[in-house]
Amino acid sequence: VQLQASGGGLVQAGGSLRLSCAASGRTFSNYIMGWFRQAPGKEREFVATISRSGGTTYNEDSVKGRFTISRDNAKNTVYLQMNSLKPEDTAVYFCAARSGGSSWSAGTYDYWGQGTLVTVSS
Repeated sequence: VQLQASGGGLVQAGGSLRLSCAASGRTFSNYIMGWFRQAPGKEREFVATISRSGGTTYNEDSVKGRFTISRDNAKNTVYLQMNSLKPEDTAVYFCAARSGGSSWSAGTYDYWGQGTLVTVSS
């Protein structure tokens, strides 16, 4: 499956952005979807994941209550709504797809998008 992430940009602290990740090539609803991020000089870290139906989501602790992952299987798209953004949220955000069960580990995902940069100014 091919993944194309978009929606990043520059935003002030406290602002919002919505990231999108469009999938093509295979049956989107067969895949667990996840969002990860990588800040300069740091390892890629888990942000959120969503089940195939969209009924179950998991968020990393630092984004709980601020970020929401969702998906639209009819549009082959997964979203990450990011509210109350903080400077420490600055990173390149990646979407990823996994054919197995839910996972927080980047190494277990099968397909990756190219990343979209989110910069939060203080």
